[in-house]
Amino acid sequence: MANLSASNHVARVLSTASQVAGVEAESRIAASWRRCVVNHKLDPARRGPPQTLTEAEIRHVAEPMEELIQVAVPELEDLARLLRDSGYCVNLADPNATMLVSRLPEGDYARMFLEWKIYTGSNFAETFEGTNGLGTALAEQRPIIVHGDEHFREQWHMFTCAVSPLFDHAGRLAGAVNISSCRSDLGRGAHELALAVTTDATRRIERSFFRRRYRASWIATLPGSDGQGMLAYDDDRRVVGACRSARAAFGLTDAMISDGIDLSRLIQLDERAAPSSEERVALRRADGSPWGHGRVAPPLRARSPRPPPAPSRDKPAGRFDGLHRLAGHDPVLIKGVKRLMTVGNLDLPILLHGETGAGKDVFARAIHAASNRAANNYVALNCAAMPESLIDAELFGYEAGAFTGARREGSKGLIVQASGGTLFLDEIGDMPLALQTRLLRVLENREVWPLGALKPVPVDIRLISATHRDLAAMAEDGSFRADLYYRLRGMEVRLPALRERADKREVIAQIADEEAPHYRIAPDAWAQLMAYPFPGNMRQLRHVLRLAGCTAEGGVIGEADLDLPVGGRAAVADHDAAERAMVVDALRASGGRVTEAAKALKLSRATLYRKIKALKIGLDG
Repeated sequence: MANLSASNHVARVLSTASQVAGVEAESRIAASWRRCVVNHKLDPARRGPPQTLTEAEIRHVAEPMEELIQVAVPELEDLARLLRDSGYCVNLADPNATMLVSRLPEGDYARMFLEWKIYTGSNFAETFEGTNGLGTALAEQRPIIVHGDEHFREQWHMFTCAVSPLFDHAGRLAGAVNISSCRSDLGRGAHELALAVTTDATRRIERSFFRRRYRASWIATLPGSDGQGMLAYDDDRRVVGACRSARAAFGLTDAMISDGIDLSRLIQLDERAAPSSEERVALRRADGSPWGHGRVAPPLRARSPRPPPAPSRDKPAGRFDGLHRLAGHDPVLIKGVKRLMTVGNLDLPILLHGETGAGKDVFARAIHAASNRAANNYVALNCAAMPESLIDAELFGYEAGAFTGARREGSKGLIVQASGGTLFLDEIGDMPLALQTRLLRVLENREVWPLGALKPVPVDIRLISATHRDLAAMAEDGSFRADLYYRLRGMEVRLPALRERADKREVIAQIADEEAPHYRIAPDAWAQLMAYPFPGNMRQLRHVLRLAGCTAEGGVIGEADLDLPVGGRAAVADHDAAERAMVVDALRASGGRVTEAAKALKLSRATLYRKIKALKIGLDG
């Protein structure tokens, strides 16, 4: 039956593609199918995963988009939270349809996307995958829904994609925001609503990016444009930038903007329209006729740079400066940095332990920069973000033809790429057991056997690992190799959570300077930031302040500008309380017998004893 369905779909695609192009009322899907068959020479019956970039290739592709990604991530996080329960995967892709940021839904839906290789690094260009939401929206540069059997390839029929293209500050195609669902019970109407939400999010990203790019200029928002039509101009009222819709409205070109076209040739501003913060003002057309009300925002004048701090006699200068900056004035981190300084350039593996978002990658980079390997590669792999089937090839590399889908020229692998430098393995606790064995051999023998290779490749790496898990407990219960754990733990450095840091206020002030440099934080916002526990740690703090810097008005971040999840103040305490209740219930059910309680909780006895001690539970009831 499945074969019959597939053949019917193929026949329908080929029949549609054979019709004369440009017929009246031709659907966008039919036009795309024709492009796929006639122009791209694709086969609708072909099966197989999409092309997927390596982590190193993803970093190379993402680098030119770093500023846009920074602006987009808070919106993507909000979109993912809004749509997660509906089973949507949220992606940000580059103009070539390579997914650079992915947020998966929960549970079985996430597994479905991972199985079909729809995640960071996957490429869904129409020229490769045929008609699909992401590739077709980018090819046509306009929003689209591709629902079920509208996909060119039959294997994607279980998915529905709603996509909105994203344009940069100069009106150029910069990528797309894509949401995909594998829920068959959602009708097209639900997806149309989701597309509207996605398009709104995309427009907000464009506005924020435009304002960020022209933060040193005046910005006029045009009437009736729903905040989209924006012109940037200098103190002499020469236009220095225009978004896509403003360019279309006035017929502006890059050359006209480069020449500094006078604003009065486009719109007339009241001479008094020089507000200290964004204000609603009446605008006129160039000929003087009334147009309507728009908005004018003043430049966010850059602060004068702070003088460099005076050198301290107690603080060593030079290569350890980065580590000292990260340690700040927190006693736990200062102690950790002093211990790191004592080992210097010794080939000693380092294990960083801290909660998600605590800055483990940043700390690892600072360790690398302080070593005698700083001039060589720093290579990072997140073991939790990479599908298990890909970690082996990414880490150890492979020879040409080692497996189906392997690159013709093979791949060196991250360990070989890091030779002479530092290899950082984040979330090492999520590495599959089989790969733990291979990594242990690498550390013992200092050589790598790529997949399909006839001889090993010698390597010289310094290994830094990081985890938020209790590796000692995992080693005891057998879920992590004990011999590898002791190999990784040459020195363990604990990174305290943001809520635990003695210098929390200083850290917030420093990150605010980086993420929202032209804003001051109002007292009510300071109170909220200091009270909030930040379960997402540094990463969450950066996102909150970055979003506030894009949306706050008048140069001041107030309490209303802080996007802190409801109930977040008690998130950490609630987790501890829930865990304590679970352990107490298990102990009561077993009559206080720890062995039985540990079995019911699927923990080792040693792990349960540690939890009992940490949660201050009395064994006498």
